[in-house]
Amino acid sequence: MKLWKWEIGSKKERLQREAVEQDRLLLVEEIRKAHMEWEVAQRRFDYVVEKEQIDYAIFALEAAEKRFEMLLKQAKNLNISAKEVCAARSMEVSS
Repeated sequence: MKLWKWEIGSKKERLQREAVEQDRLLLVEEIRKAHMEWEVAQRRFDYVVEKEQIDYAIFALEAAEKRFEMLLKQAKNLNISAKEVCAARSMEVSS
């Protein structure tokens, strides 16, 4: 009977660990995407000429920066290292 309870607890714990790991991977992917969006917003800002374009470029750049910062804070709370983010990014480049 004890063995059966142990297996249930172990399966539940394994499922929880898998869910946490999946969340970590999704967050790393979101960080990678947010960084790319931030780089695009910076490039857009470099090439604008009209006042309306400048206003939009500033808005887009600030929004991208805020999103990137928010995701980095979440990663810090989950103890996700920069190494994990860089590893995911290098895997994307090599694919």
